[in-house]
Amino acid sequence: MIGAWHTKSLPELEKELNTDIASGLAQTEAQARLARFGPNKIPEPKTDSLALIFFRQFKSPLIAVLLAACAIVFFLREFTDAFVILFVLVFNAVIGTIQEGKAQNTLLALKNFVKANATVLRDGKELIIPNENIVPGDVIILQEGEKVPGDARVFESHNLTLDEASLTGESKPIHKIPDLLADEKLQPAERVNMVFKGTHVVGGNGRALAVATGVNTEIGKISAVIAGLETEIPLKADIRKLSRFIIAVVGVVVAFVFMLGVNQGKSGIEMFKTVVSLAVSVIPEGLPVVLTIVLISGVFRMAKRNALVKRLQAVEALGQATVIAVDKTGTITKNEIVISQIFLNGTLFELAGTGYDPKGSVSVRGAIIDPLNHPELLMAGKIAALSANARITFNEESGTYVVTGDPTEAAMRVAAEKIGFKKHELERELPRIGEIPFGYETKYHVTVHQNGDKQFVAVTGAPEAVTPLVKHFGENGQVVPMTKQREEEIEAALIAMSELGLRVVAFAMAELPPGKQLTDADDIPHLIFGGLYGMHDALRPEAREAIAAIRRAGIRVAMITGDHKITAQAIAREAGIFSPGDELLTGNDVERLSVEELSRKLARTTVFARVTPEHKLKIIRAYKARGDIIAMTGDGINDAPSLVAADLGVAMGTTGTEVAKEASDIILLDDNLISIVNAIEEGRSIYKTIKKVILYLFSTSIGEVLTIIGALLVGYPLPVLAVQILWLNLVTDGFLDVGLAMEPKEPELLDGRFKRSKNLVDSTMVARMFIMAVPMMAGTLVLFDGVFEHDLPKAMTLALTTLAVFQWFNAWNCRSDRTSIFRANPFTNLYLVGATAIVITLQLFAVYAPTMQKILQTVPLTLFEWVLAIGVGFSIVIAEELRKLLVRNNLRTAHV
Repeated sequence: MIGAWHTKSLPELEKELNTDIASGLAQTEAQARLARFGPNKIPEPKTDSLALIFFRQFKSPLIAVLLAACAIVFFLREFTDAFVILFVLVFNAVIGTIQEGKAQNTLLALKNFVKANATVLRDGKELIIPNENIVPGDVIILQEGEKVPGDARVFESHNLTLDEASLTGESKPIHKIPDLLADEKLQPAERVNMVFKGTHVVGGNGRALAVATGVNTEIGKISAVIAGLETEIPLKADIRKLSRFIIAVVGVVVAFVFMLGVNQGKSGIEMFKTVVSLAVSVIPEGLPVVLTIVLISGVFRMAKRNALVKRLQAVEALGQATVIAVDKTGTITKNEIVISQIFLNGTLFELAGTGYDPKGSVSVRGAIIDPLNHPELLMAGKIAALSANARITFNEESGTYVVTGDPTEAAMRVAAEKIGFKKHELERELPRIGEIPFGYETKYHVTVHQNGDKQFVAVTGAPEAVTPLVKHFGENGQVVPMTKQREEEIEAALIAMSELGLRVVAFAMAELPPGKQLTDADDIPHLIFGGLYGMHDALRPEAREAIAAIRRAGIRVAMITGDHKITAQAIAREAGIFSPGDELLTGNDVERLSVEELSRKLARTTVFARVTPEHKLKIIRAYKARGDIIAMTGDGINDAPSLVAADLGVAMGTTGTEVAKEASDIILLDDNLISIVNAIEEGRSIYKTIKKVILYLFSTSIGEVLTIIGALLVGYPLPVLAVQILWLNLVTDGFLDVGLAMEPKEPELLDGRFKRSKNLVDSTMVARMFIMAVPMMAGTLVLFDGVFEHDLPKAMTLALTTLAVFQWFNAWNCRSDRTSIFRANPFTNLYLVGATAIVITLQLFAVYAPTMQKILQTVPLTLFEWVLAIGVGFSIVIAEELRKLLVRNNLRTAHV
């Protein structure tokens, strides 16, 4: 049953849905439709088992190469080597499984398992049934405070008002009407005669005919879009490219060396063992483990800052982002309507405060004033309190205010308290005796209160509805006729407030003589104009600071919202997102432009207004077409597809919908935007640390490869065996790279000077790798050459120890790309100090312990040989220090 339901008349709806709005569906028919259409719920993705998560850790190409190396080594009956490689891989998989499983369980704990019910009309009787039993054709009875169970067409509305922010991004409550709408192409936010699954009734009541349930609802369509989307976190793509590069290098080097050895007359079996050793030296076996440790440490640090990381690599991704697209409602703003300005008799009063918190000062032109000295302001507060029906309660557990009723009236109640009026106290003095509720047609709300022997009338509503009823205004304590000049002044104030993105509500008053009854609009007397309330969705307290910090970090910020153009621009300007010269695009603009055309406009565009989930997806595709790495924040159902499609999705944990949380990579448990800034810093620190670790591992691996190739070229025996290479790569490197991974954060990660290279391994790193690797090869072969002819075991032990010493010094080289090793404080990284002490001890154990001598085929070294190894090994520090000196001099020259 699919159709443009908002364009159909009531008889057409009854006929197409085969139902009767007077009595509803028969119970038997409802059961048949439930069997036909299925439960009214969105299919949830299956929770991955721990076994599936475990085996998913082996999908990396690098892991596949290591498994192949393990199998080959095992086939060559080198069981110790094979076991060591396998242990490393399993350890890495276990760590990854624990973290992903923990994040998955935490997310499940965030879910709301409360079963919701709905009231329907069946067989002429009102029944309360589970939401999931709603079927197309059901007559749904909607009451204030309830969640809408399915998409439905309204046919009866008594001031029915809904909060649709989670679906459409529209922060203003929407009044629903039963009228037919002619335009078939209206977006959900514009279908004012429809209600949608998952939205909330905040005022009035009504009845609606269910037209879609489950996956056929608007939220269901969004879930289907999410299921069809797939994106890849940047680090995962980088590691995949790096792994493929390593595989290619291994293939080329192995083929070259094998042919070189055979041409020199060596046997095929000997060369096969040699190239296996070489492959083991090229592949940085410790990389998967250390990457996991680096990411895990970042996850733990983020958890302390109230950010739940669902996927390990996501913690690094935000540091790589070039653009952050933020949703307005619930992310930049609190989704709490607040009155910030009151226009009275030519004076603009400004109200401070945050959201629904009733604390806040009142000022005029920046100077705080006492409301008691301004009678017109007291009257504005009195009317606000008397007109507000909404209730506000404070939840001590969550530290938030909860509103029952219309958010606009909640804002009026809070403003009244800031001025000095509490509703319950005021109504004891002026009890309510009559009311004309807000109507979609009339667009105003009237309350009547007993005031001695007279009746006080308070009117609030849309300016275009209230001002025609006004015939007088107050001036210096007197009531005088409305003048053309005063009308123009009010109109100018209305325009100025609207241009600031404020929603404007006019208020007025009157007195009724004793015995006069006010029952409908025709009874309203001529009104005395009071003023204008200017209200908006309150900006989060930390929003402006967070946006400024993100921009200082060199990341562009764009706001995407379903709100109107003027409102979106005003909020973006207040948050520091929109600046003079920036562009704003609407949903219609996005729809009209191709992805290529849109991508060309993105450099200057900072605000997207009146957009749908489909538009958001197109915007993200356009950013990616530019080569940007885009992170998306959001909390609503309408944000979910873009959270999945972005390189990184960030959801709000407190106000966020379950759909948004499911779609995200990171969840801000406290909804604090500052946590995004923390995550950017953490991500950049991790990125820098990963590059340091890769530099260290690859430079030592290249040094080992050059040593073996050099030995073959000059006709030497192999200076190190496969098991000795594993010792260097897994034990020596294994401790040092973990220590290096714990390197503290560098300063200035959040300034604009941070640069992300296109690949994890850039040209500067390659140059540094060879600057470090060449001394390793030269020094090792020089010492090996002096000994191997008369004592090969001693020469191999000396070569092994010399390579180990090179690695000790090289770990300290890699701490910084500019700062001298002699100027850096070694005790800022106690992990590396400890790791160095451990590997020195283990190397002594490898050389002198009988058991290790058998495994590694080593022999004892003399003190003089140790001095030689340490002296030669120190050459790697000299080479790198000369490079750093050159870099510092070039930087100083550039700054002159």
